[in-house]
Amino acid sequence: MGGIFGKKKPRSRVTAQDKAVLQLKQQRDKLKQYQKRIELTLSSDRELAKQLLKKGQKDRALLLLKKKRYQEQLLVKTDNQLENLEKLTHDIEFTQIELEVVEGLKQGNEALKKVNQAINIEDIERILDETREAKEKQDEISSLLSGGLTEEDEDAVEDELAQILKEQMPEVPLDDVVGNEEPASAEEVAKPVKKEKAKKSPAATERVAVEA
Repeated sequence: MGGIFGKKKPRSRVTAQDKAVLQLKQQRDKLKQYQKRIELTLSSDRELAKQLLKKGQKDRALLLLKKKRYQEQLLVKTDNQLENLEKLTHDIEFTQIELEVVEGLKQGNEALKKVNQAINIEDIERILDETREAKEKQDEISSLLSGGLTEEDEDAVEDELAQILKEQMPEVPLDDVVGNEEPASAEEVAKPVKKEKAKKSPAATERVAVEA
């Protein structure tokens, strides 16, 4: 029970500006109703003045017309008041819209500040560098797998192969060296041998035939 009665009422969303606009519109409606009553009275007073003149009651007809003239002036004043009320109502409503826009911009700026604070420029640069390096590495791997090696790459591969062969070659003792011939170096062993086909000339063919 205590929890039910102690529960707070929800906060009203009606602002002071909303109440002011509502009051202005109520006053406007009252003025319009007042204008309608005056317009009806003006029409009936004119007809009544005609009837009084027909009856020879000129003084009463003149008094009625003065009353009619005064009400017409009131009608003009009410028109001015209505115009002011309408203008003031529109100004307040537009001001409310401006306040909402300003509040939205304020919240947006606060959110943007929080996002910018969470972003570290150094982290972004580091991530971009890592991404660039990873892409270059992937491109290099793709190039190797596709066989698209440059001439420089081919030379580097051959040099590495020669180095591996050199490391694997056993050392030859000096006692086994015959004469002045020098043992073949590991580089010469590892050097690719290109076989070419010997082209025989016609003269060499005839020499072989004569000797035979």
